[in-house]
Amino acid sequence: MLKKRIIPKFLIRDRRLVKMVRFDENQREAGNPVSTAKVYDSYGIDELIFVDVDASTRGTVVDGGIIERVSEEVFIPFTVGGGITTLEQIEALLKAGADKVSINSAAVADPGFITRAASRFGDQCIVASIDYREENGRKRVYAEGGHKAAGADAAEWALRMQDAHAGEILLTSIDRDGTMSGYDLDLIAELSDKLNVPLIASSGAGSLADCKAALDAGASAITISSMFIFTDHSPIKVRTYLATNGVAVRNQKGSRS
Repeated sequence: MLKKRIIPKFLIRDRRLVKMVRFDENQREAGNPVSTAKVYDSYGIDELIFVDVDASTRGTVVDGGIIERVSEEVFIPFTVGGGITTLEQIEALLKAGADKVSINSAAVADPGFITRAASRFGDQCIVASIDYREENGRKRVYAEGGHKAAGADAAEWALRMQDAHAGEILLTSIDRDGTMSGYDLDLIAELSDKLNVPLIASSGAGSLADCKAALDAGASAITISSMFIFTDHSPIKVRTYLATNGVAVRNQKGSRS
């Protein structure tokens, strides 16, 4: 059985970590990305995800300089996303130290971009990021940092991204982002029954029980942001709780241990 992963998710704006609610509301500073990555690494987390929250709307790409500094300080896998639109940008980010790239808006504009990226760099390097909102009882995909409605159904889009050779699906509920109100268990369960690639559940972690519920629903991994920043729950607490309650998780040490 593959063990479940615990992944802190970092949102970057102007080279600083930030945290918002539902992508735009109530922005708060959350520290320096490099030093915070070192702290999480010392806890023995499985991976990290970095997302530049403004890159798509600015027409820029996530800062490779930050990626280089993080890769010099921690030796765990990490994924980067934000504004990626070309194969050359992916190549540069991988050379800077990233292990995977997360792609959302470019895939919405051209689903074939996922296929071309996977063909060149390998499926395992390409994460299809799916941001969605619930509208009139349906879950609709959004691009450009949650500002542009794409119209596609989130579950159908996840399957299409799998068919395009994405190696993982990162599923993010805009409605639950930063609310610490629990993950979207219904969609996680629906997709875990249909997908053959790992499903990373993002948005909603507010308690240890929320983490277990998302993994029990079928997620291969969970991202956690606000719960780590604004409560006393640490990766060690999450891992201990999950293991004690029958969830198979990795027993990690920091990469410098």
